[in-house]
Amino acid sequence: MTSIRTVSQARLKLVALMAIFALPMLVAWGMVFWGVGIPEERTAHGELSPDIPMLAEWPLSEQAGPLVEGDWVLAFDCGERCEVLTDQWWRVHRALGREAPRVSRLRIGGPADALPGERIVQWSNAPQWRKADTLWILDPAGHPVLTYTPEADPSEVLDDLNQLLRMNPEVGSRDVQDVAQR
Repeated sequence: MTSIRTVSQARLKLVALMAIFALPMLVAWGMVFWGVGIPEERTAHGELSPDIPMLAEWPLSEQAGPLVEGDWVLAFDCGERCEVLTDQWWRVHRALGREAPRVSRLRIGGPADALPGERIVQWSNAPQWRKADTLWILDPAGHPVLTYTPEADPSEVLDDLNQLLRMNPEVGSRDVQDVAQR
């Protein structure tokens, strides 16, 4: 009688173990099939703009790119609120802290001198997709990732930028002099 009890207990343990591993798969299949429990909210505050070309294809007066190869780029198109927004995006860049060296800033247009770590270029001709006072975050390859209007909250831009940098770790170590020059 004890051997029958041991065999049935072993079978019960095996069925319980199989259920533990099968249950999450069944729940996931049910979520996909019925669409229950799948989050629909966005985490990025900026707008995705797949119709904007790569940075290398932008009609600029000179070739623009990151100040350091492999950097993310904050590209800002100066318009009516140029002075205020330039300072605002500079402060966002500084607020990145130890991640700031992984980001270059590019200003397109504007009458003022360049702020530290900023590169200024001009439009050779204005593209149709251009909107004055717009900020773009571009990946290290030059693809636009997110677009922000002039009314964008700087803390939301900082959140998005931190998220992008956290999800895309630095590929290699940088030369200390390159970082120190910023």
